[in-house]
Amino acid sequence: MDLASRDHDHMRRALRLAARGRGRVSPNPMVGAVIIDAAGQVVGEGYHHQIGGPHAEAYALQEAGEHARGATLYCTLEPCTVAGRTPPCADAVISAGIRRLVCALADPDERVCGSGFQLLREAGIDVDIGVGAGAGATLIDAYLHHRRSGRALMTLKLGQTLDGRIATRDGLSRWITGEAARRHAHRWRSWVDGLMVGAGTVLADDPALTVRHVRGRDPRPIVIDGRLRCALSAKVFRGREPILVTAASTPLARRQQFIDGGVEVWDCPDEDGVIDLGHVATRCGAAGMTQVIVEGGRTLAAAALGDGAIDDVMIYIAPRFLGGDAIAGIGDLKIETLDVTPRLAGVHSKRLGEDLLVTGKVVG
Repeated sequence: MDLASRDHDHMRRALRLAARGRGRVSPNPMVGAVIIDAAGQVVGEGYHHQIGGPHAEAYALQEAGEHARGATLYCTLEPCTVAGRTPPCADAVISAGIRRLVCALADPDERVCGSGFQLLREAGIDVDIGVGAGAGATLIDAYLHHRRSGRALMTLKLGQTLDGRIATRDGLSRWITGEAARRHAHRWRSWVDGLMVGAGTVLADDPALTVRHVRGRDPRPIVIDGRLRCALSAKVFRGREPILVTAASTPLARRQQFIDGGVEVWDCPDEDGVIDLGHVATRCGAAGMTQVIVEGGRTLAAAALGDGAIDDVMIYIAPRFLGGDAIAGIGDLKIETLDVTPRLAGVHSKRLGEDLLVTGKVVG
């Protein structure tokens, strides 16, 4: 096997390790590391387990010990150069005597942004960048988006019929999709930082927005309620660090009731009670959220798409029909010509039991 093939094999291992940190490390990135000695043997490996804990490189170097001297380090993201909750990884790599670094991606964080590679090269370490870059970028898509834009990656999630309906005309929606699709959706819930719904969904369904069907952390519930129609007694406000997003024009005394009830209230600029959801995406990013799922309802979905706040979509499609009187998944987008419609790029599909999951990036 030639060097390039070996590099790709070891990087794939590092990426698999990195994925073990999913749902546990945000707003940090998932990172994996593998150390290979001169004989081609794995002498150390690790991944970032949890926020505040050691980074992937630290685990791999600790396991390798003296075997790290003269070895090659495969890392999915540029080693950091700043001391935070843990010491800088670049310094540890140099001290361990690593001879070569193979890295998938540069870290766009302004505190790193190439300085790790520069430091290692100045120490005489060979640095190769780009092996596994595509898979690496996909794995930490939300982190990269957050660091480059300052906004949380906003994902619109819908569970609908083939004809785009999310409930009967009477509002019945349990269950349009099957068990496999629901389990997949809840696994994603456990991986993201926030789960957003509109006031209409809270009033109609009183959802808890917790993780079920799988083990995992509950995301922070975020309720968009520009006119403060919801009650503090709603289940969603008993969740993990709930957030109420409302208009700055709403009565201060009413907002204070939620604050006194343990809810974090974000008052945002509005136009007649309507909030710009692009502003909310930025606010989520500033709060350290790298990814938020927008889950309902149809009015919120249309508003988020109209405001350009949605970055990608996850649509679970059940092989059934509900017809024209049923409730559509997305409200009125006020589109009059086809050339201005939001569309998807990089579309992928996946079977989940009898259902189909369609994902893609929003463009246009």
